Amino acid sequence: MRLGRSELQVSPIAFGTWQLGGEWGEFDEQRAIDAIRHARGIGIDFFDTAQAYGFGASERLLGQALEDELREAREEVVIATKGGLRPADGGVDRDSSPEWLRQGVEESLDALGVEWIDLYQVHWPDPDTPLSETAAALAELRDGGKIRHVGVSNFSVEQLEELSKALPVETVQPPFHLFARDIENDVLPWCMENDVGVLAYSPLAHGLLTGAIDEDTMFADDDWRSQSPLFAGDALRQNVKVVHELTEVAEQIGCTLGQLAIAWVLSHPAVHVAIVGSRSPGHIEEAVGALDVELGERELQWIETIMQGAVGEPGPSPEMNRQT
Repeated sequence: MRLGRSELQVSPIAFGTWQLGGEWGEFDEQRAIDAIRHARGIGIDFFDTAQAYGFGASERLLGQALEDELREAREEVVIATKGGLRPADGGVDRDSSPEWLRQGVEESLDALGVEWIDLYQVHWPDPDTPLSETAAALAELRDGGKIRHVGVSNFSVEQLEELSKALPVETVQPPFHLFARDIENDVLPWCMENDVGVLAYSPLAHGLLTGAIDEDTMFADDDWRSQSPLFAGDALRQNVKVVHELTEVAEQIGCTLGQLAIAWVLSHPAVHVAIVGSRSPGHIEEAVGALDVELGERELQWIETIMQGAVGEPGPSPEMNRQT
């Protein structure tokens, strides 16, 4: 798969590592390492992480899992990471200043154990730093060989256009799943028009589209979902009903609910890659199976009808879990 104007060749499923930074509660590190290695073994060559996922924790675990391949076959693995979030009292702050981006790149290179980052993305727009300054720093890092390609995450069309005046954006990483579809109206058409690669994150709606969550599911205090309106009260109850109906669609076409959700995301002509996080080998293997799922007009319309009863909710922002 060619990732837009970047011309990076990547697998249409990327292994995401947000869940390995601590924001989703405790996990078994060895099992997570096994999942990363299994993903590589079944053909995934694209791995997405971020400095802010545990401020080095996720990057170090990814680097450890892929250590041999990153040393012996570096060009065969595409590593994407993100910067522009800085730890602060009670949470994180957005900081896309040149100084912080330069420091972040160095810290990410060290944590990953690599000499360059294939795709470096600004994690969230920073209203306090002119995008021209951010662009200049990214161009400097690219020209210096620290990073090879430049992307952004969670940017609006207006922000994309402003940044692109100084430095053409090569990729965009937005949230996109059946319960979060706002970008269909603006970001996705803009990316198609400008040949910008799209990496859709959270195609499984933060676990809601796995079928493992019901009305009685409780989340640990250190899991960000414990603070999200999407996973509580009437919204959760209504969306669980929607998920049950979507499961019927999956059963009819012979796939799992998760595979249906990923296949739906990849069916959009603007989307190049679906980023799927996993802590177990079995889950990532199931995700790759979505590539064999074909959704025809009948199935897509059926899904549209079901989703009319859904309650949409944006995902987490850097400010969401700030402690005051």
